[in-house]
Amino acid sequence: MAKEEITAEVQQLVETELRKGASNSRIANLLDLPYKEAVEIIESIKEDLRPDVGDEIIFSFRDEPMEGVIEKLLTNSAIVRINWNHSAERMHDLVEEKTVVNFKDIEGFKNQLDEE
Repeated sequence: MAKEEITAEVQQLVETELRKGASNSRIANLLDLPYKEAVEIIESIKEDLRPDVGDEIIFSFRDEPMEGVIEKLLTNSAIVRINWNHSAERMHDLVEEKTVVNFKDIEGFKNQLDEE
């Protein structure tokens, strides 16, 4: 499915599921598509996905796993408050309580407890 063939309904479904932290296989099942085809769509949408304030994200800093909550959106990045309970403790000396994360460096979204 080419990028221009992605309907608004598919776009919304994939974005919602990505924000909930759904796996690629779950999204493929919801789309009723073969896994490989669904992953192409997911990756295409993920490239253009703009996160929201309050989203819990997963990212890496110096190859260390990090998690945080978006507090403010900028043009191509976000101000993120680090969740030290789920981040590499050894990064505490290098990273402040808040940091800037480029959208392209967001690896995924954690489940939003208040959405469920």
